[in-house]
Amino acid sequence: MAKAALITGITGQDGAYLSRFLLGKGYRVRGLLARRSSDSLWRLRELGIADEVELIDGDLYDLSSVQRIVQSLAVDEVYNLAAQSFVATSWQQPVLTAQVTGVGALNVLEAIRGRDTAIRFYQASTSEMFGLIQREQQDENTAFHPRSPYGVAKLFAHWSTVNYRESYAMHASTGILFNHESPLRGIEFVTRKVTDAVARIKLGRQNELRLGNIDAKRDWGFAGDYVEAMWLMLQQPEPGDYVIATGHTTTVRDMCRMAFEHVGLDYLNHVVIDPKFFRPAEVDVLLGNPAKAATQLGWKATTGIGELMAMMVDADLRRVARE
Repeated sequence: MAKAALITGITGQDGAYLSRFLLGKGYRVRGLLARRSSDSLWRLRELGIADEVELIDGDLYDLSSVQRIVQSLAVDEVYNLAAQSFVATSWQQPVLTAQVTGVGALNVLEAIRGRDTAIRFYQASTSEMFGLIQREQQDENTAFHPRSPYGVAKLFAHWSTVNYRESYAMHASTGILFNHESPLRGIEFVTRKVTDAVARIKLGRQNELRLGNIDAKRDWGFAGDYVEAMWLMLQQPEPGDYVIATGHTTTVRDMCRMAFEHVGLDYLNHVVIDPKFFRPAEVDVLLGNPAKAATQLGWKATTGIGELMAMMVDADLRRVARE
């Protein structure tokens, strides 16, 4: 029989790519859908899979609905991708972020424990947990020091996963994913903010792009590559924690340069530094060491930052031209 998977956050960037990946593996894919006023299904439609997944109403911070869903479904794997994942918003809505991003993961773990501890669980952890970095390159043994409410909430979810793994012998794994982007990234994230602005400037819809700390360095990869690592973790004989990254950093400045150069423009003529976009506590550098993932999972990133920026700019050029 085909395997079945439940994905929380199925309408997000990672949820959409993971759904397509699992469907390609022959899975039956179900997704937890928190009803919102805005259109949240556009990513699934853009990948052409909206009619191939089964959407189930529920909210992560409502334990009763999570328990009801897990109890009613026969699934082999659960991927917890849902979160309030925009770092800037976490400063404005810290309690909501803690409930959805932190306690929401605990709700899923508790629901699985009550249903069947043989169900395999994946928790989407994040490089933001490292925050104020303790070493130049971060791996699975690097100490955590989160610098935002989002990072703190994700750390709670991460340690909850480890705790349930050790306490109840659950196959519960975490992927400490560094920044991963795509044409499906939300417009509020800096990479899409940049590529959307490049498209609009190129097509004469706007003149400038306002950003904060453009000298921050990040380890950027392609989300379509990273979802394979999530699946590989749940196919291992034993659960574990894995850093998923490219092993290379790029500044926001250089990312802007690449995006503008793709359409024949100079970023210096359009980027404006705006202090309101600086964070209360900055994370200046994040650089992942994916050696464990390479050795144990046989996984490595295949899409470079230049190729990724070109892909995203081209997608935004098409979108803006259609408006």
